[in-house]
Amino acid sequence: MNTLIKSLAGLGLGAALTLTAGTAMAEGSGCGTFTNADGVDEHLACSTAPIDFTNKGSLQNGAKIFMNYCAGCHSAKYVRHSRIAKDLEIPPELVEKYLMVTTDQIGDHITAEIDPDIQASWFGAAPPDLSLETRLRGDDWVYTYLLSFYEDPNRPWGANNLVLKNAAMPHVLHNMQEKLSAEEFESEVGDLVNFMAWMGEPARHDRQVIGFFVILFLLVLLIPVYLLNKEFWKDVK
Repeated sequence: MNTLIKSLAGLGLGAALTLTAGTAMAEGSGCGTFTNADGVDEHLACSTAPIDFTNKGSLQNGAKIFMNYCAGCHSAKYVRHSRIAKDLEIPPELVEKYLMVTTDQIGDHITAEIDPDIQASWFGAAPPDLSLETRLRGDDWVYTYLLSFYEDPNRPWGANNLVLKNAAMPHVLHNMQEKLSAEEFESEVGDLVNFMAWMGEPARHDRQVIGFFVILFLLVLLIPVYLLNKEFWKDVK
């Protein structure tokens, strides 16, 4: 932790970077490497994303942040506005008023506001659809990536990223980061990633709850099955 902080300070990131090193990760995992001020490559641990689908306030705030900061360039073509209203317990009229920035039909999917061909000419490639980004990269990777932007005057948009070197994406959350404390910014990014994780698998929480009870049922069923097996085989020598 201390080594990472010293290295980041040596890079001159200052207050613009609020990355917090996570706890020790499994060998071979993590969020890549970065070169410190001494020119030595260091392993970058992924911070743990605060994923909690039962926290409706976090998911609602994450939806607001996503639509305000992400939906202008990124689509989420597998997510309907109506599903956001239903699952996140947001009144449909509020979704229509505040969260539908690219359509006027609540049953429509989330689409990008800018033509992908124009975006490709700006960034070198069209921004990816974010519906399944957390399932592709992992919740912790996306969380750490969004916290890892730092000022780099050598990049076209004036920012670079520790997790994904020379990322084409600008630091779109820069204005938010300047207005908030480090803890508040991390909380806002956590809500955003929580919402993105929900987009990737809305039924994840239900699946985990059902899975727990299924395993519990099988463990209980094991007892009569074991006793029945003993009864069947007790006379076999």
